[in-house]
Amino acid sequence: MPDAHGLIGPNSRNAWRADGTAVVLARPHRDPHPVTVEALPQTVTADLAATALIVVDMQNDFCSPDGWLASIGVDVAPARAPIPVIAGLLPPLRAAGVPVIWLNWGNRPDRANLPPGVLHVYDPDGTGGGLGAQLPAGRVLERGSPSAAIVAELETADGDLHVSKYRMSGFHDTELDSVLRNLRVDTVLFAGVNADQCVLATLMDAANLGYDVVMVEDAVATTSPAYCMDATLYNVRQCFGFTLTAGALREALK
Repeated sequence: MPDAHGLIGPNSRNAWRADGTAVVLARPHRDPHPVTVEALPQTVTADLAATALIVVDMQNDFCSPDGWLASIGVDVAPARAPIPVIAGLLPPLRAAGVPVIWLNWGNRPDRANLPPGVLHVYDPDGTGGGLGAQLPAGRVLERGSPSAAIVAELETADGDLHVSKYRMSGFHDTELDSVLRNLRVDTVLFAGVNADQCVLATLMDAANLGYDVVMVEDAVATTSPAYCMDATLYNVRQCFGFTLTAGALREALK
């Protein structure tokens, strides 16, 4: 049987073992790591060995006082509220072997893959003030721009994964589904902004693709009216999956 040195795969979770004469298709064994967390509408037991955290759009343009939303008069204080919550979750989740995926708007400079319907959301009068508009920190939500960078208070780590998106949902026209499947993920934890827009759209698509979905309710936020958040939490619990608090998750990780 080939030894473990001849690995063929995108990561250690999804790899064949091979030598010159044989290939072992059985993936490396991972011991289950179940944790039970108080959640709504029911208590949840998840296997951390098959879980990932997706952090959505915690970017300067959405969350920084010097970012795009703030420049057009939006109060970004609500979007900043999840920052310490997410920062507190990252170390214990990484220590438990849970992959962290940063899912961010990261548009092409020419915006060639963005249809009018997407551009209209951020530029309703057609004056060019939305995606790709020039700001002092760079072009709005353009890949590689400081405007689109993750807020400084959240530290990425070696081994984290980064996926750019171009719609409210992080699954359309991206590699997110392939990344999750190669990680052998069943359960996805969601954090980030805006809870009722990009977080919810991505969560709904994840549920429709067969993933277990869990929203960490104090690690998400929105600059929308409060009733939007209320409706989001209701619909996640009623139609798609579960919600829990960061405190309950941290306690379970102990």
